[in-house]
Amino acid sequence: MGLNFIARQLRQASQGTADDDEIVALLDPGIEIEGRIKVPSGMIRLDCQFKGTICSAGTVVVASQAEIEGDIEAEKVSVAGKVKGSIHATKQLEIKEHGILLGDIETPSLKLESGAYFTGHCDMPTCVIEKSARNEVATDREQA
Repeated sequence: MGLNFIARQLRQASQGTADDDEIVALLDPGIEIEGRIKVPSGMIRLDCQFKGTICSAGTVVVASQAEIEGDIEAEKVSVAGKVKGSIHATKQLEIKEHGILLGDIETPSLKLESGAYFTGHCDMPTCVIEKSARNEVATDREQA
């Protein structure tokens, strides 16, 4: 199975694609990284110390032992560890039971489990609500 997994990873790397739920990078505890991570697709799972920015077109999983200081931009983000920085999740952000998020977030879908900790500003834009708000403002201006 190990060789099949490696062969599949090599094929996907040459094609530049991966399934959203397929792990393309795994950073274990004990690793300390500083800088910028850019992932074109798939899932990256961090269980390490990281300082910098993470940009992903797929999923970013901040595992229970992870300590992230910096900004995360991804389609989906799951936080079970600690993040100090802003998160922009274009589809969904979830903070797990012992997850800690200290910073501002922007996402259309937010899931907080019991025991999760979040402090910061939350912006949850959706197309329907934005259109409705614009219509209300326009109506108020017309009446004035």
